[in-house]
Amino acid sequence: MLDIFADLVGDSGAVVDIGCGPGRITGYLHAAGLRVSGIDLSPEMIRLARRDLPQIGFEVGSMERLELADASLAGIVAWYSIIHTPPERVPAVFAEFARVLRPGGQLLLAFQSPTEPVSVQRFDHKVTTGYRWSADAVAEVLDANGFRTTARLSREARTGENSENSPQGAVLAERL
Repeated sequence: MLDIFADLVGDSGAVVDIGCGPGRITGYLHAAGLRVSGIDLSPEMIRLARRDLPQIGFEVGSMERLELADASLAGIVAWYSIIHTPPERVPAVFAEFARVLRPGGQLLLAFQSPTEPVSVQRFDHKVTTGYRWSADAVAEVLDANGFRTTARLSREARTGENSENSPQGAVLAERL
């Protein structure tokens, strides 16, 4: 999904990895040729990202209030970044993503999926409360907040994957 995202965005503009942590995905996208930077709520994660990837810009910030101009981005990746956002706040987060993406801009989300047949499932994560989303539920919220879903991926957890053995999901969407 990251490679598909990179192909779709190409050299069309700036990309931000929101909730970038120490920059693992940001570095991958940079190596794929994207003009990417990272934003994370944790100053410690940003410190680590800056230390390990000094060629990439990283800033402390919140996905709920991005300090970016309207329609300024060609793409956003939020790789496992929405899992701690309470479900009632996710529509506003997606609306904020839509605000900073230009029409036709690409959004790629990855998340843990429910272990039961529900849309959203609360779970105790090692950091704080987490929420698992079905790909269909994420797509529904995106489609109601300025996006058109273009691809969905659901898969089982891989052996040794740090995911509490939960299925995994990803959704690719285009800003309307």
